[in-house]
Amino acid sequence: MVKLVLLRHGQSAANFSNTYTGWSDVELTATGVAQAEAAGAALRTAGLTFGHVHTSVLQRAIKTAYIVQDALGQNWLPITKSWRLNERHYGALRGLNKALTRELFGVAQVAQWRRSYTAHPPLLVRPSRSRRYHAFPASIVPRGESLAEATVRLIPYWTDDLAPRLLAGADQLVVAHGSTLRALIKYLEAIPDDQIDAVEVANAQPIVYTLDDQLRILDKQVLASGDA
Repeated sequence: MVKLVLLRHGQSAANFSNTYTGWSDVELTATGVAQAEAAGAALRTAGLTFGHVHTSVLQRAIKTAYIVQDALGQNWLPITKSWRLNERHYGALRGLNKALTRELFGVAQVAQWRRSYTAHPPLLVRPSRSRRYHAFPASIVPRGESLAEATVRLIPYWTDDLAPRLLAGADQLVVAHGSTLRALIKYLEAIPDDQIDAVEVANAQPIVYTLDDQLRILDKQVLASGDA
């Protein structure tokens, strides 16, 4: 048996202000830092030891991962940062308050953009491309993504990196984002497209999967984490 732990970052400045973020790079709030510390403490209490840590290239996830490693006393662990684990790209909605978008576009339309598997938000005319992506083809930076499109760029990371490490018997920690983790949960649990809208991933609440030697799910637990 092997453990796969999925963890959404602690509260970010955008979570606090209720704005769309996506690939925008925002800080953790003080609350987010405390949530990450509590998540690390919960994982320590559970006695989990990891072989590798995986995160996106966005600081809210990276800093959460670092804080959790501190709490676990496992700072020495190798860590891989991949754009494939980035949050879903919210296109032209980035930076807009979510309540305001409901007023502008209607509750039903915003619900479709946020929770549907296939609907994508209004697209950017030209995506911004920061230095962190310069080593990759320009095509990796989207103008906006549906959850289905985010899943397409996420699953190769599972196939090429996560699954082989798990099959080798090493527990893995993935610190990422709400939509990205929903996509991975959908894949792991074979959740139908029309049911993924009901799946929520809270900030800094560790989701612990126990997998067999063929990576089939034997058990799933969400750890309570104090301040999280």
